[in-house]
Amino acid sequence: MTWLVLLAAAAFEIAFALSLKPSEGFSRLWPTAGVLVFGVISVVLLAKTLDRLPIGTAYAIWTGLGSVGVVTLGIILFNEPATPARLACIALIVAGIVGLRLAGAE
Repeated sequence: MTWLVLLAAAAFEIAFALSLKPSEGFSRLWPTAGVLVFGVISVVLLAKTLDRLPIGTAYAIWTGLGSVGVVTLGIILFNEPATPARLACIALIVAGIVGLRLAGAE
């Protein structure tokens, strides 16, 4: 269950980051509200996992999944480049996430 909460926290982090671009520097109301709401929910869910997971593991996985999600969706939604170097970096982040999960304690 803890890992599902962490996955949800990462999903809200992705929504938070993706809301930044349409907020246009916090000049648009609803995307700005999304930034605030998604950010708060993400951090609250992350905090709820810390009674069962080491903070270093939870935080690294939260930010890693968020980074992979934002880069991937940036490629899909915002036509950002999908160069071999960027894809290799995404693979390295995923490898780190998997490694932390396998090496971590619950």
